[in-house]
Amino acid sequence: MISTRIIGTGRGVPPRILTNDDLAKTVDTSDAWIVERTGIKERHILEPSLASSDLATEAGRKACQSAGVDPADVDCIIVGTITPDCPFPSTAVFVQKKLGARAGGCAFDLSAACAGFIYGLSIGDAFIRRGQFKRVLVVGVEVLSRIIDWSDRSTCVLFGDGAGAVLLGPDNDPRRGVLSTHLYADGNFAEILYQPAGGSREPPSAATVAEKRHFVKMNGRDVYKHAVRNMAAASKTALEANGLHPDDVAWVIAHQANLRIIEGVSDRVGIPMERFFINVDRYGNTSSASVPTALDEALEKGKINPGDLLVFSALGGGLAWASAAVRW
Repeated sequence: MISTRIIGTGRGVPPRILTNDDLAKTVDTSDAWIVERTGIKERHILEPSLASSDLATEAGRKACQSAGVDPADVDCIIVGTITPDCPFPSTAVFVQKKLGARAGGCAFDLSAACAGFIYGLSIGDAFIRRGQFKRVLVVGVEVLSRIIDWSDRSTCVLFGDGAGAVLLGPDNDPRRGVLSTHLYADGNFAEILYQPAGGSREPPSAATVAEKRHFVKMNGRDVYKHAVRNMAAASKTALEANGLHPDDVAWVIAHQANLRIIEGVSDRVGIPMERFFINVDRYGNTSSASVPTALDEALEKGKINPGDLLVFSALGGGLAWASAAVRW
């Protein structure tokens, strides 16, 4: 039986750092206020001349390098993003071109907001298991700075830019690699976290621009409530599906939206915060990029060892949420 293993990871991080003190110069906030409510101290912002595909390509190239795989051998690219280079074609085809991946291979985007990477991981896992592709690159990338109202302190303090990627390949050991993935959505709550304008419902116009309808709109209280409950429930499902217990988990790689959300998930799942890898303080919420970015950084810091059980969990606009169990 073919299983799917993560054979390489990488991340793309813009060099420009925007601190809480920087934000305090333009909106009514402070470093202490932001840290107390979110755990975020700084975030990275992409320079105006670059786009999502540039960050995604950087992360993808590093994932290939860490796996020792020539990008030309990548036969499928899946990009999770809500900030594509353009409405069409997909950001994935630009990554395919810039990376030098195999021409004629598969490349497409998916939109599941902060759960986008785990959704992509699930699809890539299915492709590998059925033998359709041998090298699948799954990328989560966002340039959220382009859709944030920088005068709205309820949202501008939360988000940042970045990309994370994993390269998937087949393995013959069913006890190793991606053990299971679990995907969910509930459109009844779509409008508690969304970008109203820019699509077919509200095409761009002078009015939508003037009314700031192209920026992220969020009901923070409701998002917090659903995130804690659903990320915790999905994490428990990932464990139960594999006959595992919270004590078996070496690391939880959770969506880095807000430290208070992660603490709530920790309490509900029964896994101490010491086993949650945290980098939200230095990246902010990078949506679909946050889980693969955190995974790559945890590996770089030597936190993850062969045989470790990892749980991934995320929730974002849609509402869409997901989890995965991975044996490293």
